[in-house]
Amino acid sequence: MKLNEVEVSIPSPGGPIRAKVIAPIGGGTWPGLLLYTDIFQLTESTLRTARRLAAHGFVVCVPEIYPHGELAGVALDFDDAGKAAGMGGAAATPVASFDADRIAALDYLGDREDVGALFATGFCIGGHLAFRAAFDPRVAATVCFYPTGVHNGSLGADADAGSLARAADIQGRLLIVFGSQDPHVPADARLQILTALYAAGHTDTEVHVYAGGEHAFMRDIGPRHDPVLTDLAIAEAVSFFTGR
Repeated sequence: MKLNEVEVSIPSPGGPIRAKVIAPIGGGTWPGLLLYTDIFQLTESTLRTARRLAAHGFVVCVPEIYPHGELAGVALDFDDAGKAAGMGGAAATPVASFDADRIAALDYLGDREDVGALFATGFCIGGHLAFRAAFDPRVAATVCFYPTGVHNGSLGADADAGSLARAADIQGRLLIVFGSQDPHVPADARLQILTALYAAGHTDTEVHVYAGGEHAFMRDIGPRHDPVLTDLAIAEAVSFFTGR
């Protein structure tokens, strides 16, 4: 499927949000997919994944997660300096700011004439942001890839984002994908997440743990990348979003 890719500016209470929008070429209506990056923002690695998803028939919106400070407009390098900058951006962002930007991004997608249903996905910190996007009743389905901080509330400048305590607010379908060798979300953290989701009534949540998968195994740069697991994860996400 051929794609069209543009940069847009999404208005929000905190200021404009820079985002990439990748959409199928041609008429018709497609599901809108809000895609959250990892801490490195709009890297070509993440955009390649976004293009793969768009090619399955989604209008994919990829906003910067730090659009209002010194990291606005910056795609960070996958090195120690980039990691430190990305972690610093997270530590400086209140959860309320993340939430306000999410509402603005969903408003933007929902107002597009070529968008029907709304979905959300994300990677690492973006997986946590996608989990919070699922609180919005407009979001019909969400796929979180190795989300960090959900089990202990670690997100942004707040001491505890309280995301897992709000699991009952999720009305749409939910799929979470982990790697079994992820030190940021080890087995006990995964069990804590699943236990809380079940307690909130989400007994139909799908949780997939990929044997041997490391944290960020879908990032196609660096030694953690697992192409086979990446292909499987994308295929399962598309299948989940399209209702199998």
